[in-house]
Amino acid sequence: MKIFVDENIPAMTLRELRRLGHEVKDIRNTENKGMADEDIWEMTQRDERLLITTDKGFVQKRNERHNGILVIRLKQPNRLKIHKKAIKAISLFEEKEWAGLTVVMQDAFHSVWRAKLKR
Repeated sequence: MKIFVDENIPAMTLRELRRLGHEVKDIRNTENKGMADEDIWEMTQRDERLLITTDKGFVQKRNERHNGILVIRLKQPNRLKIHKKAIKAISLFEEKEWAGLTVVMQDAFHSVWRAKLKR
């Protein structure tokens, strides 16, 4: 699966996703580091990638056409907790299910939305 990991996702998650066979794009340590959210959104849509982030603002895009949004929202996040939630979420759905799917992983539960595309 083609995935974009936002800069707030731990490097260990990036490595694990690649180990699992996913094609993962990461802008850390590149000239694009610190991209604006709208630029990240445009890039993920152009490249047809699932977006993994801790930025809850991307949930607002859930009714737009997209290739999947995974938001990790924890009360006391740390790298290991974020990593575990991201890997768990990836395992919950098949690649073909992610198109139009928005998943918010929280401490005790998660929310899932299927896009209702704007006309």
